[in-house]
This record gives sequence, C-alpha cells and structure tokens, in this order.
Amino acid sequence: MRAVVQRVTGAEVAVAGEVIGRCGPGLMILVCAMAGDDEGKPAKLAAKVAKLRIFADEAGKMNLSVRDIGGAALVISQFTLAADTRTGNRPGFSSAAPPAEGERLYEAFAAALRAEGVPVETGRFGADMAVSLTNDGPVTIWLEV
Repeated sequence: MRAVVQRVTGAEVAVAGEVIGRCGPGLMILVCAMAGDDEGKPAKLAAKVAKLRIFADEAGKMNLSVRDIGGAALVISQFTLAADTRTGNRPGFSSAAPPAEGERLYEAFAAALRAEGVPVETGRFGADMAVSLTNDGPVTIWLEV
C-alpha cells in the first residue's frame, strides 16, 4: 500500500457538491492499494501513520503523532498513486489493485487507523471527489509498506 500523508489544520471532501467527510487538525491521507497487497498491509500502514511523529512538541520539534495531539484523519482513496510514468506521457495504472480489492483494502486501512485510536472520516471509493485542505507546514510524507 502507498500513502501520501499531509499534516493539515483542516480538510474536507465533497461528492457532487455535498461534503461527506472532514477533519480538523490532523492528517489528510491519500491511500492506494497496490496489486498483490495482502491482508496485513492495511494494519501495518495504519500503525505507521498513527505513530508518525510529524507534529510539533512544546520545543517546536516534530516529536508528536496524530494520536499525541488528539488529531483526526481524513482518508481518501487515490488509485493514481500507482501511476507509472517511466515511459510516454500518459500514466499507466496497472500496478494498482483491482477495484474490488482496492476498495476492501482501503476500507480495512480506515478501520485499522480507527483501531489505532485515530478518529477517521473518509471519502467515497471510486467517486469523483473534490478534496480541499490546508497543509500545515507544509508537511507531506510519502509512505509505502
């Protein structure tokens, strides 16, 4: 699984003009299940995200996790993280998990992150979504497990 994790002061996702998920201070996470990902990947990625120390402590150092600050997460499915751009000008996405598997692993990631003690809201798998956020820092981290 791949993820782009952004530290945010707030984020929201809308489908057809209706906001379906939002978070305040915390993380906006774009997630992609890759072909061949097994059942253990969502929990492994969720544990990594929950413990990722990218929030400032009282000394201004990045020493705190989203759990430490009492933050939340907005989790969005993003199959384009599987883009292969090595040749040509049109990205290929054949390394992404098939849709049914991708949805199952995406939902498993959101559930595993909740089990790690992080409040989670989500987008809608496969939908055309409008995502807005205020990146704090900016801090953006690429993860792959």
